[in-house]
Amino acid sequence: MGVPTSWLKKYIDFSWSAEELADALTMAGIAVEGIEEVEGDKVLELDLTPNRGDCLGIINLAREVAALTGNPVHLPEIRIQENSEDISSYIKVEIEDPDLCRRYAARVIKNVKIGPSPEWMQKALLHSGIRPINNVVDVTNYIMLEANQPLHAFDYDLLSQNKRIVVRRAYNGEKFTTLDDVERVLEDPMLLITDGEKPVALAGVMGGQNTEINDNTTTVLLESAYFDPINTRRTSQKLALRTDASMRFEKGIDINGVIFAINRAAQLIQELAGGEVVAGICDAYPRPQAPVTIQLRPQRVNQLLGTQLSVEEITGYLKRLSFEVETNPDEDVLSVTVPTYRPDLQIEVDLIEEIARLHGYNAIPTELPAGASVGGLTPYQQFQACIRNIMGAHLREVITYSFINRDLFDRIMLPPDDWHRNAVVIANPLSEEQGVMRTLLMPGLLMTVSRNLARRNQNPAIFEMGAVFIPGEGKLPREVLKLGAAVAGRSDMSWRVPSSELDFYYLKGMVEDLFRQIRVKDVRFEAAVVPGFHPGRTAVIKCGEEEVGIIGEVHPQVLDNFEIKDRVVLTELEVEKLYRHAVPKAMTESIGRFPAVERDLAVLLPVDAAAAEAINAIREAGAPLLRDVQIFDLFTGGQLPKEVKSLAFRMTFRSDEGTLTDSQVKDIMDNIVKALEQKLGAKLR
Repeated sequence: MGVPTSWLKKYIDFSWSAEELADALTMAGIAVEGIEEVEGDKVLELDLTPNRGDCLGIINLAREVAALTGNPVHLPEIRIQENSEDISSYIKVEIEDPDLCRRYAARVIKNVKIGPSPEWMQKALLHSGIRPINNVVDVTNYIMLEANQPLHAFDYDLLSQNKRIVVRRAYNGEKFTTLDDVERVLEDPMLLITDGEKPVALAGVMGGQNTEINDNTTTVLLESAYFDPINTRRTSQKLALRTDASMRFEKGIDINGVIFAINRAAQLIQELAGGEVVAGICDAYPRPQAPVTIQLRPQRVNQLLGTQLSVEEITGYLKRLSFEVETNPDEDVLSVTVPTYRPDLQIEVDLIEEIARLHGYNAIPTELPAGASVGGLTPYQQFQACIRNIMGAHLREVITYSFINRDLFDRIMLPPDDWHRNAVVIANPLSEEQGVMRTLLMPGLLMTVSRNLARRNQNPAIFEMGAVFIPGEGKLPREVLKLGAAVAGRSDMSWRVPSSELDFYYLKGMVEDLFRQIRVKDVRFEAAVVPGFHPGRTAVIKCGEEEVGIIGEVHPQVLDNFEIKDRVVLTELEVEKLYRHAVPKAMTESIGRFPAVERDLAVLLPVDAAAAEAINAIREAGAPLLRDVQIFDLFTGGQLPKEVKSLAFRMTFRSDEGTLTDSQVKDIMDNIVKALEQKLGAKLR
């Protein structure tokens, strides 16, 4: 963007040369790529970062210079001579989708005379890279550059007879010819400005040929609006139509600067085209936006910047940026109200960055920390590394994107009210495929399995440790570290060992081995019905009473949605919860002074009885001498009734006080059998 310094000086006094001004702005984070001399005027070429779209307006750039120099900004004084008529008799505005058009203001100017704009305005536009057209259109472009508010002027007499503006979504396949004489095919949710009968402008992008200002125009309808940045960007991309207006709407404009801009334009049109301004503004503003107030801790400022700034210095920097600052009596927290022309400032650290800019990055100390420090991993980082090593012994690690398509929630069959659908939305995604941040690892793992199988990479067995993002009560989402794994196909360990199916029990055994090695105890697998998983082959994993994860076979419909023909078993675990339940590892562990005693027990149970319930009953009845219990056989069918299954358990008993006798073990076994009979209706086989 080119900024003539002569134009900038209309709003702020400074004694710097163009080169000194460029250096000062660059050091403050507003990069100046170069300086070009055009007809004796020095033009700054700015290279703005995406978050500083406000500096596309010269007044806002003047505010930056004011913050650096301490001089006040001189805003244009607006004086409009309105006639005695009322705007309501000329135009009405209706917004059908207030999410896509949050504000729309209109003014009417009568009896204008179309002609060339004055030389000073033409030079200002040319030096900024815009071609002059006529006095009315040039005013709208001038205000866009001055106030960072795109405007549009319609020929009022070319609107339909009912004289109303309706802002609505385009219909799929609807056609519209823009000012560049190109007929464009539109689709929902592209936003249109219509006169109630026909489209007259593509909102935020370009006006229509059917209502453009021409030499015969006598009455002008001025538009000043706020259009959704994301929708404007998508419309511009899909139509391959990027304009100065769309660029500004994409980056975000000041929703509360809409009226200033339209009044300033009406004033200039009246001065340059000799028109009459109809009294009043038709302003549709369904949900007014208040400025953001951010709590700032001076102690946190100095902690992050390594400075010793006083509360007065911090307050001074913020006030130079035209921020309102309220100081609490204890001065522990400052309440800072940010103007709406700075939508990039939302959280405390944003304000700290502003303070750093004005204080000067070169004034921030560069001292190294005092004293020697030894590097190393924290216990939690060591825990994560241990999990990676254990899982990596059996599975291949993958890394999938944190940004996903919202449609994946449908493909994994999440119910409409499932909280996992409440995903963090990306403000300006690169594509629809990366529109939201993931709340589950499952979609990424299934896409990886699908791609591998499609490329004949059989028997995929993969794991991933990565963050999912849960919307928080504050501005930033909560990151939760998860471990996910997915297996499909058959094992291929050795030519001497027959391959086996990578089924539920294979992955369950792997998870149990993980728990054993990271010393997570008191683990239970309880049958459950979970969206996206097979209703009869899924379990939640609990440590004590806390749910730490899920394991199960993926639902056949979900597999079909991902074009996977093999059965897939998948697990997701929360790493931080596992860390809380992990028992610190002892340096040594006694094997026991006295020998252990093993007993096997086979019982008949109802076919729908959970094995975990049987194990829990055995543990309770066998405590404290029962040290371990394992299932070693499951049998159904044969001569057994359909409603019955046989489970065989191997139990290990040991006492630290002496060798167990047969009598002692028999008493414990009797208690176990009795507990199984009472709780599960078991019978000895």
